[in-house]
Amino acid sequence: MDGKSGRLTRDGIRIYEPADFAGMHAAGKLAAEILDHVAPMIEPGRSTADIDAEITRMIDASDSTSATIGYKGYQHASCISVNHVVCHGIPGAKTLKDGDILNIDVTVILDGWYGDTSRMYVAGKLGRKAERLIDVTHDALMRGIAAVKPGNTFGDIGHAIQSFVESHRMSVVRDFCGHGLGRVFHAPPNVLHYGRPGSGPKLEEGMFFTIEPMVNLGRPETKVLADDWTAVTRDKSLSAQFEHSIGVTADGCEIFTQSPAGLFHPTWGDAAK
Repeated sequence: MDGKSGRLTRDGIRIYEPADFAGMHAAGKLAAEILDHVAPMIEPGRSTADIDAEITRMIDASDSTSATIGYKGYQHASCISVNHVVCHGIPGAKTLKDGDILNIDVTVILDGWYGDTSRMYVAGKLGRKAERLIDVTHDALMRGIAAVKPGNTFGDIGHAIQSFVESHRMSVVRDFCGHGLGRVFHAPPNVLHYGRPGSGPKLEEGMFFTIEPMVNLGRPETKVLADDWTAVTRDKSLSAQFEHSIGVTADGCEIFTQSPAGLFHPTWGDAAK
């Protein structure tokens, strides 16, 4: 199937065929394996450029290509967002410090299918507030995924995430959202991480999209720095994000980007599944 075939809903959301799930699982697994592989590299004194170089090496050694190198002028195989950076952090020479938290976001293209995922890591000793933020963000993603089944709406996903996050006195970033994907990097719909139950387009079997909530310890407002990529919290509070790519099935969904090594959650315990 090419990116132009398949049915479009009235909201412009592509409906993929059952046979297309295999391609998404393969691409998603590769992206997740890359994030598994770099986990031991996350330590104080390591530069984010070193981490990105290893991600680039792994992609080059595979049958895939990076979706981000060359995308709108971006020159790296990952986005690495440290502490109060919300998303789209650019890898560079700056080194990690003890207690830093960071999100690494990787998207690969394998046989024309896009595998897009991100997760949190910790350099050194994890502080208690950062641990709570990471746990709430991870659990918010999983609650959003649990709301995915035909007949529910995208508003149901957003509400599940927002209500859980705000019950823990944290905030959901509204300036960035999840997105459709498949044979393309970004496509309808915009997957908002906040919303009202029953609002938005209805979920249908065969929809592929990401859910990727960004959660702040402080207020939700963000700003983009002068490099036109790096988004930070306006109040400089810590921010966390987890992302899975999923496909809607007849009775729920399949996660394409599960960690083969069980390392999706940085404490690598029961929550890592």
